[in-house]
Formats: sequence, structure tokens, C-alpha cells
Amino acid sequence: MLDVLYFAWVRERIGLPKERIDTDAATVMDLVEELRAREERYALAFSDISALKVALDQELSDFNAPLTNVREVAFFPPMTGG
Repeated sequence: MLDVLYFAWVRERIGLPKERIDTDAATVMDLVEELRAREERYALAFSDISALKVALDQELSDFNAPLTNVREVAFFPPMTGG
């Protein structure tokens, strides 16, 4: 089981702040593909992954990273300074 967290407009598009997913995805990208295939709201949220960042167990990572032993995946837009 994997906890998947969604932040900012990702959460707004999906309609959930987080969910627990049973997945066989090997990498973050595999998980994204799995989520996109679920429903249109997920496809919309993950339509442009260049506009997203990902963290694995609260450490910034990339979409090619393996999910082995990962407990939490978080998707969020890049933060801007101000």
C-alpha cells in the first residue's frame, strides 16, 4: 500500500488531498500512468507532468525513481519564491 498525497491545483483537479493505493507500479511514472488511466480527473491532473514535482517519503525525487520500499508519494506544483 502506498499513501499518495496531492497538493495545490493537483488536489483541486482530483478532488482529494490524499488516498491509499494498492499498486504494482515500479516507478513514479508507472504510478502516474496507472492514475491517469483511472478517471478523467486524474488524466487532467497528470496531463503535463513537466508542471509537477514529486517527493518520495518527503524527499524531492523524479519521475523515473523506483517505488521500492516507498511509503508515501506526494505530487505538487513547483513552488515559486516571493
